[in-house]
Amino acid sequence: MSEAEVTAAAPSEEKAGAVLRLENLTVERGARPVVHGVSLEVTRGEVTALLGPNGAGKSSLVLAVGGVLRATGGKITLGADDLTSRRPERIRQAGVAIVPEGRRLLPLLTVRENLGVATYALSRSEAKAGLKTALELFPELEKRLDVLGRLLSGGEQQMLVLAQALVSRPKFMFIDELSLGLAPVVVQRLLPTIREVAESGVGVLLIEQFATVALSLAERAYIMEGGRIQFSGMASELRENPDLLHSAYLLRGSVGQNGAPA
Repeated sequence: MSEAEVTAAAPSEEKAGAVLRLENLTVERGARPVVHGVSLEVTRGEVTALLGPNGAGKSSLVLAVGGVLRATGGKITLGADDLTSRRPERIRQAGVAIVPEGRRLLPLLTVRENLGVATYALSRSEAKAGLKTALELFPELEKRLDVLGRLLSGGEQQMLVLAQALVSRPKFMFIDELSLGLAPVVVQRLLPTIREVAESGVGVLLIEQFATVALSLAERAYIMEGGRIQFSGMASELRENPDLLHSAYLLRGSVGQNGAPA
């Protein structure tokens, strides 16, 4: 292979690991389908918004990507790697971190201990570097390292679960309902940090019920309703055309097929 051919091949090899793809993904909960043939892409270095009302299937999709729910059809791929049937710890090792809805931390452990749990699969040097990165992004937590998780404010708890995901320095992060239950001032504190994470090379999928929050950051956007993708395009299209956003939200109400909540 000539030098020119080597140079030409390198970008495509790099690009192969730069995109996380969901292809015709189907997910069931309680034997009821809640995600129906969803296809989307998340690119490293970008924020992608996944919007939709309550019950649209967004959280079920996130749990399937994290291996908590098993996909009943379709594929989840990272470059040439098929993640569809992997266990949650193997998915995390592949570079995909999930921040589920509801600020799931260990309330009777301190901030330091919660972060320590998140480093269990890392080497000592990796854990040290990951903790340093997370605390640089959330200096508020460094002042609260010996405080129990249950005693943190809602905003501090959200910072902690984000920091837990970031200690492994993932390639991709799926963040479910970042703004849920938080005061606007706290949300405004978090948004620049999510942008900073993306600019560092992480592909962020930001799942939000409140479109304005996600669209303020996102380059690309999807709208999910009734377990299906109803819009796929640039976030700027939705920012500039609110009627397009509203029509996608109002297509069929806020429950999945057969009335199943998602």
